[in-house]
Amino acid sequence: MLIEINPKNPQPRLIAQAVNVLSEGGIIAYPTDTIYGIGCDIMNKKAIEKIYRIKRRDKNNPFSFICADLKHISDYAKVSNYAYKTMKRLLPGPYTFILEGSRMVPKIMLTKRKTAGIRVPDHPICISLVEGLGNPIISTSANMPDGETFNDASLLHEYFGISIDLVIDGGPVSGEVSSVISLIDDEPEIFRKGLGDVSSFE
Repeated sequence: MLIEINPKNPQPRLIAQAVNVLSEGGIIAYPTDTIYGIGCDIMNKKAIEKIYRIKRRDKNNPFSFICADLKHISDYAKVSNYAYKTMKRLLPGPYTFILEGSRMVPKIMLTKRKTAGIRVPDHPICISLVEGLGNPIISTSANMPDGETFNDASLLHEYFGISIDLVIDGGPVSGEVSSVISLIDDEPEIFRKGLGDVSSFE
């Protein structure tokens, strides 16, 4: 199923439709401030396992997830004063921050070091979905095996077919990945340079 949602003012009725798919254990594809992502409810282990199969990804390589805001992040991660100030300055935006996960995060979502990648994209559709669901949602890139990402929801829908329950067409996206920065032990480390400016961490 493919539905069009206004990227600036998401229609509540259509967001509710997508949230219903998530709450029933479904997989969705959705636009972010970087690329199109594939996601599910972080609390649904079966749905998470299905995304691992879709992505052909090793379970030792957990997905990052989207929170609605900084307060929401503090439920799912240990946030120091330094991490809070850093994220407050840059979020919402095209960044994935690596933090130590809290007990609220399912084990399948944590690395062996108990860390998790967390995003707050600058995109109303993402934030509306998380707020509607009440839980974070998985955020992994909707791409082909060669790494090529989709900038167009209808092509994405065609490619993934029935393996994804719902594709949200929110128009074109930048097509660049997020910058990934670890804030573990208050020692910033750049894991990946992407769309977000990382010069303050260099």
